[in-house]
Amino acid sequence: MSSVTISEVIILIASTILAGSFTAYAIYYGNLIQSNVASSIDAVRQQMNVRVKIIYATVNVSEGCFVVYVKNVGNLPISESSFLYIDLYIGPYGRAMLYRYSPDKTPSAGYFYIADADSDGLWEAGETAIFKAPCEEQLNKNELYEVKIYLRSGIGDSYLFLPP
Repeated sequence: MSSVTISEVIILIASTILAGSFTAYAIYYGNLIQSNVASSIDAVRQQMNVRVKIIYATVNVSEGCFVVYVKNVGNLPISESSFLYIDLYIGPYGRAMLYRYSPDKTPSAGYFYIADADSDGLWEAGETAIFKAPCEEQLNKNELYEVKIYLRSGIGDSYLFLPP
């Protein structure tokens, strides 16, 4: 009789330990999944809070460069370290050229620079930055030109204009 009781107690203890281990395992992985989902949602929320809008674009004939006014309409500032990841496309409609960021204050072939309004190296929410990129082709005043800007997150804007 006592051997049956001892074996029942051993089975009961083993099943309790096994159930507790399974529960701890399930709680651990449930929290891990919840943490991953929360961090993914935060990353998407941050990307959605960084947005830009092209306000105006023209050509400065005396300097020989495109001038584009872009406003940060998002809720977060864009730091100077993120400028490297901005793609700017300017040119005749359907044939725009890619320009990359250069910290030099003079636009050079294939590169643009950004002047933020208060020159603090941080493009704050609500602030308009001035992009300058060289005109590398002869301008056709009767042809429609386009400007497209894309941030690191892939969010961007486009604008059509006629040169002066």
